[in-house]
Formats: sequence, structure tokens, C-alpha cells
Amino acid sequence: MVKWINVSTSKHQLKLFDGNRLLKTYPIAVGKILSPSPSGTYTIVNKQPHPGGPFGVLWMGLSKPHYGIHGTNNPSSIGKNVSHGCIRMYNRDVLDLSSRVPIGTSVVIHR
Repeated sequence: MVKWINVSTSKHQLKLFDGNRLLKTYPIAVGKILSPSPSGTYTIVNKQPHPGGPFGVLWMGLSKPHYGIHGTNNPSSIGKNVSHGCIRMYNRDVLDLSSRVPIGTSVVIHR
């Protein structure tokens, strides 16, 4: 089976699947109304540890430029619509997710 990521912006959840089997669900923050997270299917194209700034401990870039899945230096933002479109996770969760998925993993973002 192939691992893939399902992001629900309305539920503030990121789910990791192996084929059709749910492996793990993580709480996330998503884009705000003026800069919503982009719906569609993308792939993880890179991983950058310690990116600095507000991106927490890890950045995983998506095939849509300037968008990614990353940690946060503001854990209280998780569960809210606060980012500029990126998918924001607790630092421990983004490290866990990154250890489970390779570059090239599909990411489906929807409401």
C-alpha cells in the first residue's frame, strides 16, 4: 500500500493513511479566510529541519510553491484558521508525521 495524507480544513484534522487504512489523526491549524489553505492534491517535495521563524522544528514543502506542512512556535494556534494557507502542526506531531512519510507522498487538501 501507499501512504498518503488527507487534510480536512473544516475539521482541522490531518489524517495519515496507508491505502485505505487510517494510521493516525493529528490536530492542525489551517489558512485563515483571507489566505485559505489551497484545495487540491499535491505532493511533498522537500523536508527542511529547523527552518527558523514561525515554522517550528520542521518544514515539509508541497508541490504548490510557498505552501507546506510545518511545525509551529505558537502551539495555541492549533485547531484554528490562522495561517497564510499552510498546514500547521504541533512540533512533536510534524516530526512524527515526517518520520512516517517519504518525499513524494500525496497530500489531499479539502474542506
